[in-house]
Amino acid sequence: MPSKQASQDESMPDVANEGLSHPNPDETSGEGIYQGPQRLRILPGSTETAASFEFEGEDHTLGNALRYMIMKNPEVEFCGYSIPHPSEAKMNVRIQTYDGTTALEALEKGFDDLADLCDIVTDKFTAARDDFSNRMDE
Repeated sequence: MPSKQASQDESMPDVANEGLSHPNPDETSGEGIYQGPQRLRILPGSTETAASFEFEGEDHTLGNALRYMIMKNPEVEFCGYSIPHPSEAKMNVRIQTYDGTTALEALEKGFDDLADLCDIVTDKFTAARDDFSNRMDE
C-alpha cells in the first residue's frame, strides 16, 4: 500500500488561523478577498512563534526591505528570506519571535512599518521636487 504524500497546502492543526484575513483558496476557486489569486500562504511546520511564509510573484525587492523592517521589531528574534529557485517567482520569509508576539503579528507589523516608511519617502521626495521646481521657475 503506497504511503500518503502530504500536500504542502494541507491545513495545519497545530497553527491557529486567527488573524488571517484571506480565505482558503480551495474554498474560493483561488480568489482571495484582495481581488486576485492568493499570493501568501503559511508553510507547513509553522508554530505561533516560528513560521515560514511563501509569497507568490515576489523577489529580492520586497524580501530585503521586509526583512529589514521586521528585524527592527525588538520582539523578533530572527527574520530571513530566500528565493528557493531563480526560475520560480516565489519568496520565502522565515520569522521567529519571542513569546510576547506571534510570527503573523510580526509580519503584519513589518508590512505596516514598510508602508509607513514608503509614505515618508514619497512625502520627502515630493517636497524636494516641488522645492526644486519652484527654484527653477524663479
